Amino acid sequence: MTKPHFRIENGYLCDVEICHSPNYDERPLNVLPRLIVIHSISLPPGEFGGSNVHQLFTNELDFDEHPFYSKIRGLKVSSHFFLDRLGRVTQFVSCLKRAWHAGESEWRGESNCNNFSIGIELEGADTGGFASDQYASLKYLCLALVDCYPIEAALGHSHIAVPKGRKQDPGDEFNWAELSGLGLIETPS
Repeated sequence: MTKPHFRIENGYLCDVEICHSPNYDERPLNVLPRLIVIHSISLPPGEFGGSNVHQLFTNELDFDEHPFYSKIRGLKVSSHFFLDRLGRVTQFVSCLKRAWHAGESEWRGESNCNNFSIGIELEGADTGGFASDQYASLKYLCLALVDCYPIEAALGHSHIAVPKGRKQDPGDEFNWAELSGLGLIETPS
């Protein structure tokens, strides 16, 4: 994979697909992102490819299309970024806005991590591995975020979800060593 030259301008990653989600709101006044939250998602679970994740994040998913979707009917969620299995990046929400990705959460004693975090969804499942192109894109995306915002750490959704154990993603097979050289990995408490 050729090294991408990711850079962020006015809250948007340059030269990637932008697919605007309505599932966001304003961050609290004077709050910039300082945490990266890594998730995994596939719709239906365990199936990769297609546009179902995009449709979920833009409120266009046909909830009658698959039996699993009845469990998430009416869900209004988004993430700032989605990285497919080939490492392609799609942005859904400006980094300057609060995407609805973390739910009930806490980090370093502060609740509602959506207020101060960037959500990155990797196409995958919390019981499987991820592709090398995804790790490469994730690394460059994290570097661009660190370049632009006061990012202090990168954690999995499972590390910040309240109550503990509510979420498992990105899962035990996520290779945190891929990000270890960035100085963002924090040992979860």
